[in-house]
Amino acid sequence: MRILVTGGAGFIGSHFIHVLFEQHPDAHVVNLDLMTYAANPANVAEFESDERYTFVQGDIGDAAVVTKAMEGVTHVANFAAESHVDRSIHGAIDFIKTDVLGTYILCEAAKKAGVERYLQVSTDEVYGSIDEGAFTETHPLNPSSPYSASKAGGDLQAFAYMHTFGLPVIVTRGSNTYGPNQYPEKLIPLFVTNALDAQKLPVYGDGGQIRDWIHARDHACGVLAALLNGTPGEVYNIGGGNERTNMWITNKILEHTGASDELITYVEDRLGHDVRYALDTTKAQRDLGWKPEVDFDEGLAETVTWYQERRDWWEPIKSGEYREFYEQQYAGKV
Repeated sequence: MRILVTGGAGFIGSHFIHVLFEQHPDAHVVNLDLMTYAANPANVAEFESDERYTFVQGDIGDAAVVTKAMEGVTHVANFAAESHVDRSIHGAIDFIKTDVLGTYILCEAAKKAGVERYLQVSTDEVYGSIDEGAFTETHPLNPSSPYSASKAGGDLQAFAYMHTFGLPVIVTRGSNTYGPNQYPEKLIPLFVTNALDAQKLPVYGDGGQIRDWIHARDHACGVLAALLNGTPGEVYNIGGGNERTNMWITNKILEHTGASDELITYVEDRLGHDVRYALDTTKAQRDLGWKPEVDFDEGLAETVTWYQERRDWWEPIKSGEYREFYEQQYAGKV
């Protein structure tokens, strides 16, 4: 089994590679990653000299690079994406290039290569917001942000390649993911690292937005189960079943870090901010033999500990490009 993993130096993609080698030590991984700001070579450093692992730095939007990386590949797991909603609000073009155009180029190359499985890693955000209950895989797509619209576009592009050309496409839609190695622009690593440095925690609106949280390892295991055992043409929701308000997350981080609640700063809400996400994962648990295993309270505590112990990983990140975006996003607010 030779698997092309795109975005494998990023957050969830790197966890996927670790899980893959644990469960299938005879697999070969081709990791195609552009190494944008959110990728980190440290996430996959242990595989650099492994004969089962090939790294290719390149853009999924570059047909020549993708065609070369696809040689001999039997399975594709597409994690490559621009994924931060706030950045998409500031400018959506990179999201469209990667999440839509890049998906098309991958599908075209996968079709020509005759791969056995193509898995598109998507997000619960393509469904939009839900007031009560939980999204099933049959809910219509109703994306609210440029980011989620680009991901929905990628899903549709992939399925179009199945219906038109017979590409065996499977789509997973994951909930908010947390854990070690996450770039500190997302809620949990942002607030943890800010709290550790006694910096303000910028809470959008009243902090009442609800998200369903899943540990990166559980998410990776769900994607792998779908890739190997899922039925082409199907969508599988991969959620943790841990609905929490952003305010709950904030207070729990303060508790774990021992930081003062005076760091909490309420800022103007995000444009078009979805109120609540919730996923029904019955189908994935029934058909894939998968279920989330990491207890959320334990997983969050372990994640905080990881950031406490790995300043060497995140401190260099919180400068340069990161600092420029942070100041642009929260200028005059914190």
